[in-house]
Amino acid sequence: MAKSVENRALKKGAWSPEEDKKLIAYIKRYGIWNWAEMAKPAGLQRSGKSCRLRWVNYLRPGIKHGNFTKEEEETIIDLHEKLGNRSFHVQVVSSSGQIMVELNRWSVIASKLPGRTDNEIKNHWHAHLSKRLKYDLNSLPDMSDAEFDQYSSFKTDPPPTNVPNALISESSAATSTNSLPSSSSNPKQ
Repeated sequence: MAKSVENRALKKGAWSPEEDKKLIAYIKRYGIWNWAEMAKPAGLQRSGKSCRLRWVNYLRPGIKHGNFTKEEEETIIDLHEKLGNRSFHVQVVSSSGQIMVELNRWSVIASKLPGRTDNEIKNHWHAHLSKRLKYDLNSLPDMSDAEFDQYSSFKTDPPPTNVPNALISESSAATSTNSLPSSSSNPKQ
């Protein structure tokens, strides 16, 4: 019961610059030891998981911020094609015995792109690269992400609703309905 009352007082959502400064200062002074126990003495009303994710994905020294280069994007596309949707099990032999570690494809790709996190790569893949690959890249001109997003939304958005009825009836009369599939036909057959 005490834990659920404590969890209700935790802050959620975007991190403030002050919170970032507190976490960085605490880690510089005391190091990383137990994420679940670090938040309170650091003066943060965050969960240990939230502190860990903020550090690992945004605040850790050496993380690159900003746009991906063409070379980074090519590496992501190439490795994603080779790795697919698999996880990988790696055996690490230490002095105390063997340890099995599971890596997902984003972690493997991140290991080839210094300064980029697996989370950042995954988000960039889903927000930009996977959309680009749905189209034949050779037939599209070289364009920025914003231009591509505009192009791809143009291709998938429904037609405008402010077209005069006279134009709609003229264009639909010119189209033969015999070549269109009926609404009851199954396209998978």
